[in-house]
Amino acid sequence: MIAVPEVEPATQGLRPVTLRCRHCEAPLRTPVVDLGVHPPCQNVVREEDLTAPETMYPLRAMVCDACLLVQLDTDVPPEAIFSEQYAYFSSYSTSWLAHAERYVSDMVERFDLDADSLVMEIASNDGYLLQYVVKRGIPALGIEPSASVAAAAREKGVDTRELFFGRDTAAALASEGLQCDLLAANNVLAHTPYLNSFVEGIRRILKPEGVATIEFPHLLRLIGENQFDTIYHEHYSYFSLLAVERVFAHFGLVLFDVEELPSHGGSLRIFARHREHAALPVTARIHDLKARERAYGLDDTSSTGAYAAFAERVKATKRSLLRFLVEANEAGKTVVGYGAPGKGNTLLNYSGIGPDLVAYTVDRNPHKQGTYLPGSRIPVFAPNRIRETKPDYVLILPWNLKREIMRQMSDIRHWGGRFVVPIPETEVVE
Repeated sequence: MIAVPEVEPATQGLRPVTLRCRHCEAPLRTPVVDLGVHPPCQNVVREEDLTAPETMYPLRAMVCDACLLVQLDTDVPPEAIFSEQYAYFSSYSTSWLAHAERYVSDMVERFDLDADSLVMEIASNDGYLLQYVVKRGIPALGIEPSASVAAAAREKGVDTRELFFGRDTAAALASEGLQCDLLAANNVLAHTPYLNSFVEGIRRILKPEGVATIEFPHLLRLIGENQFDTIYHEHYSYFSLLAVERVFAHFGLVLFDVEELPSHGGSLRIFARHREHAALPVTARIHDLKARERAYGLDDTSSTGAYAAFAERVKATKRSLLRFLVEANEAGKTVVGYGAPGKGNTLLNYSGIGPDLVAYTVDRNPHKQGTYLPGSRIPVFAPNRIRETKPDYVLILPWNLKREIMRQMSDIRHWGGRFVVPIPETEVVE
């Protein structure tokens, strides 16, 4: 049995380099990729802060040779990320709202949820998902640490507690009689530095026959499709099915099904239950996907394995993007960005790109408009800025939403504008 710490250490500042795996405590020896130093990617910079220094943190991913968990080796405290400056609101993505509505419809039908059920979501953000639960007359409770987005959720009628989720939070809610039939956790498992506490909390908050669904970017897609920009401080861990199954099994939770999703460049939705709830058998999809991960080499941490090859592809992508931007600018062409996502900041800061190469970017989120990107200090405007200035190229930073964005901005072709997609490699879309 792998030894797992029972109590997570408290922290108010940057912890020293994590020399041991956050799940099994084995020594971390094998690097995956080193992206340099970066500020927290969702912390916007306002006009009055332009002359103020930014705190930078190392951004390096390692893989545990014992349990295969890929993780950052330096932890930024959650309070430095999910602060009042945190400006990610899920509801500004039309495709993500559609994803959430489909999820609610599917889960209500599959697990027979009704007015006597309780649905919870961890990191419920601005109520983007639970609003569809509430509309069906099913009790819902959101757990969201950021005050700004929690307030937006309440405006949608979603009961929300401003809490960081973990074993203690789960125990306190359970003591109030708030155990759930369905627990949703979308793109949050990677966001906790206290992984063991988080997963134990899931065990405590589920009713005996409850089900948890957890979505996260799939490590197989991240490495196989060169999605290195999805590595940032907000994501402490990066999961294969092989690794996440081990973590959940340690806390008595069985992964009985998995779905592969297109969201965020390729994600997994895992379905977990208590070990004792054997009425939900393990599907063939679990066994098949683990076999594919092994075939790709995600269980091989040697210097000739999949992880080592990934680091070299990352360097090549950086050089390719810089080459395109320098040549475009030298030819007198204007390049601007679309979007201000966390992944975009990793890409820009790792590549050393500033306003000299990308004049500005735009974003539909009004909380980001009129600010500057962290690190690069590229200004952010409303999308109509592109139509006003008619640039030659629009670099799509949230490349996972490229189809949605190209539909929204299709009129750039009227003046000869073209889109540029940076991942998996720099591509100009005519």
